[in-house]
Amino acid sequence: MVSIDPVCASAAAALEDDPFYRSICGAYARDAVLRRAILEQYFAYSSQEGRDIGRCVHLADRALGVAVWLLPQALDVQSRAAHNKRAFLEATLDAEGCANYYRIVNFMKAKAASLVDDAAWYLSIVAVAPAAQGQGLGRKLLEPTIAESDRVSATCYLETFSPRSLSFYERLGFATKARFAEPTTGADYVVMVRYPSPLTKNVALDLL
Repeated sequence: MVSIDPVCASAAAALEDDPFYRSICGAYARDAVLRRAILEQYFAYSSQEGRDIGRCVHLADRALGVAVWLLPQALDVQSRAAHNKRAFLEATLDAEGCANYYRIVNFMKAKAASLVDDAAWYLSIVAVAPAAQGQGLGRKLLEPTIAESDRVSATCYLETFSPRSLSFYERLGFATKARFAEPTTGADYVVMVRYPSPLTKNVALDLL
């Protein structure tokens, strides 16, 4: 059982209707209580994954939001993380949800590989409690890691099923790279890419 961070309930409430998250809940998707319980476990695991092999960013009030990034890792670290993730998913999701997870992720990973290279930083999750949305908290969650990526000239990317989130990401420097129809969810999603900001790189050089 994964220890539950208080923010996981907020993330589940914010993202439970996303096609990906509904699909990985499998048969539990039809039961709101079970669906949220499953997603809270998923977000708890994902947050720890961010701490282990990426970045996990919280707000001052931890319960209000979280951003999880996955960064490039050595092959042995990737393999160990994948093994541990599969064990968690098989213990947490039902068979339908687990199968859906791998069908969706494998499809999306193949598409992303044609658009960004292995050195790109991946924004896996950003969630703000529904009652706290519209207050600029999403930007606060993402700006620290975006600034860090600029300092090391790293490209960032994300995938979203939410058309209404596109303008938010565009204001942070992401641009739509491609749109795809994901067959398991039956929904369209967008891959957005953000290249390093030349201004930030120049400032960093000036400080050397």
